[in-house]
Amino acid sequence: MKRLLLLCPSLLLLTQCETAPEWDKKSLAQSKLPVMEPAPVETTPEVKTPVADASGVFTTASGLRYRVLRSGPPEAQSPSTFDSVLVHYHGTLLNGTVFDSSYERGSPATFGVTQVIPGWTEALRMMKPGDKWVLQIPAHLAYGPRGVGSKIPPNSDLIFQVELLNVIKGF
Repeated sequence: MKRLLLLCPSLLLLTQCETAPEWDKKSLAQSKLPVMEPAPVETTPEVKTPVADASGVFTTASGLRYRVLRSGPPEAQSPSTFDSVLVHYHGTLLNGTVFDSSYERGSPATFGVTQVIPGWTEALRMMKPGDKWVLQIPAHLAYGPRGVGSKIPPNSDLIFQVELLNVIKGF
């Protein structure tokens, strides 16, 4: 039952979408992460924070790659595992095929921080309200060998543009 409860919100990410609005395509195209093998992670010894490479792409120890497009207020709080988030997002396969987009639906989505794929959870825990990032999520942090229906093939790396609008505090 727990597995079903955790899977159901994740499947909300999957609605039929064909193309992104022009403004979203342009933003995503300008911020695409170079597709390559995960780079070794350089960290500062005291805080273990990922360091950006020369192109501004951060890589975490798990292999999640991200680029910061816009930063929210520095004093804002990142969500905890007990919180929910209000986000706008646009998800594609590496070949650019759109599989889901709250932008296209015209309405942001609310998710529990731990009720999404592991790559999202990791990114959301680092983001602050107002942040807009492009994520490259390796298959092992996405849906892995199972894929999702006909939209996301097995072992697919995924690209998401994620805008964290608000944190809804949990308990």
